[in-house]
Amino acid sequence: MNAPFKTQADPLDAPLWDLSDLYASREDARIEGDLERARGLVAELNALQGRLIETRADAAVLGERLDRAVTLYEQASDVLGGLGAYAFLAASTNRNDAGAQGFEATVREKMTAIATPTVWVTLEVNQLEEAEIEAALAAYPAGARWRPWLRRVRAMKPHELSQELETFLAERGPISAQWPRLFDETLAAMKIRAGKDELTLAEALNRLSDPKAARRKAAAEGLNGALAQRTATMALVMNTVAADKALEDRWRGFKRPADGRHLSNEVDGEAVDAMADAVAAAYPRLSHRYYALKARAMGKAKLDQWDRNAPIETTAPRGYDWAAGKQLVLESFADLGPEFADRAGGFFDRPWIDGKARPGKQSGAYAHPVTSDRHPYVFLNWMGERRDVLTLAHELGHGVHQTLAAGQGSLLADTPLTLAETASIFAEGLTFDRLLKTAPKAEQRGLLAGRIEDGLNTVVRQIAFHRFETRFHDERAAGEVPAERIGEIWMEEMGASLGPAVTLNPGYEHWWSYVSHFVHSPFYVYAYAFGDLLVAALMETRAKDPEGFTPLYRELLAGGGSRGYVEALAPFGLNPRDPAFWTIGTKRLEGLIDRFEALV
Repeated sequence: MNAPFKTQADPLDAPLWDLSDLYASREDARIEGDLERARGLVAELNALQGRLIETRADAAVLGERLDRAVTLYEQASDVLGGLGAYAFLAASTNRNDAGAQGFEATVREKMTAIATPTVWVTLEVNQLEEAEIEAALAAYPAGARWRPWLRRVRAMKPHELSQELETFLAERGPISAQWPRLFDETLAAMKIRAGKDELTLAEALNRLSDPKAARRKAAAEGLNGALAQRTATMALVMNTVAADKALEDRWRGFKRPADGRHLSNEVDGEAVDAMADAVAAAYPRLSHRYYALKARAMGKAKLDQWDRNAPIETTAPRGYDWAAGKQLVLESFADLGPEFADRAGGFFDRPWIDGKARPGKQSGAYAHPVTSDRHPYVFLNWMGERRDVLTLAHELGHGVHQTLAAGQGSLLADTPLTLAETASIFAEGLTFDRLLKTAPKAEQRGLLAGRIEDGLNTVVRQIAFHRFETRFHDERAAGEVPAERIGEIWMEEMGASLGPAVTLNPGYEHWWSYVSHFVHSPFYVYAYAFGDLLVAALMETRAKDPEGFTPLYRELLAGGGSRGYVEALAPFGLNPRDPAFWTIGTKRLEGLIDRFEALV
């Protein structure tokens, strides 16, 4: 491992998680036992097929059967969810282990075989009329708790296919998932030569924040070469994933590639377009202006692309060992109230975090929910930098959100992407505020720069990703898009977002190929910008009344996916349908750039 600095304790001494709360190993006998238990629940559920429609005229009986069917559906999903989570979590730390990857694929195939016969549930629900469902829930009040889930199911009604086609698509899922698997394994096996060092992808990306320009340049150029060797494979993966998605979208009647994601997020595509257009219009006031100021602060006419996240100060930035990072994050959560700190602390007290970077572990970070009756796990690659502290806060924000929403049950705890990033970005903001408040004056300019860059990466960069992704899918509709053309679209969108003060050096045209969201979750990325701008409005609200804010915020998180984002924000007096709502976040970021300019 190569760290750009040393702290009092080795920053790489981060914890490993213990997955035995799920299963002891791939050979655990409980795995087959749970597969059999899931089969039993599905058989019991499938005995109800056709019995919803046959009782549509009897509201009380229909309500009871609806409640029973959805309850069994959730119970089967919980069992399968635990199995899937274990397989994925174990594989994500061992992407160079063929056994772990094969186990994940096999489990996914078995889960699909068990779950696929339940496709009738949502189809039969959508054969009922709205008035029939409402009468049933009124006649059998215990079933009314499923109303938010039924609302989401009903939203999909215009895009559902026949039971035969829905079954086919479900059974095809594990095969389609092999493309993301190829993507992950390709990146996990990649070695990046940077000077005398051989780096993993996570280490190379981390080195782009090194105080020494030569080390940043070497890492970037090594990454250029490593990605260039794999661009043809990644272009094939991207094209296949996009074509597969387009085929299903066409059958379902979605007009645009992102429409399916918008529907699952319970957000209008026009609202997302308006947000993306507003951010793009603000590029000159945000990223273009900031990077010009940063170039001046670094004594350069223009920044090379590997300087984008470089520290402003030439001295080594402060490092954080694991204990220091933990303390900072927990103190930040405590600013919201003791319950938030206690919930976050539980992840440290138990082996629920895998933070140690190592060969074979995939890059990035996530908080993975399991089921509502089992705790989430947090995954990151700890290098001991300020950004790692903020990443830890971000993922623990997800984890706390998931534990608070668990009371809703697995089907209702799941949060649409419009609210999924709320707690994570909010926790990150609280942690940064504490970092800035406690930093010596000499470090404040560098911290402020880092915070601005985090904001640009979350808002501007993710919208640039979204625009790139949209253009790629649009062009893919006319045929396969060559790797060279993908690189051209990437350079155009990145150039537009970064502005004239940043040079996009040769080789940067390949960097689209490591962004996992394009393959794993098409059109996910706009949720980061959506969440950041939404959180900016919430933080402005909190500043006016911190004590009154906390219970409302807790209620928002505990609601999980039981409310849409418009309804969830109403208690704060916020209306995201008002175009002015989105300017709160961009103006907040502009204000930080104003403060930075005064220090340059």
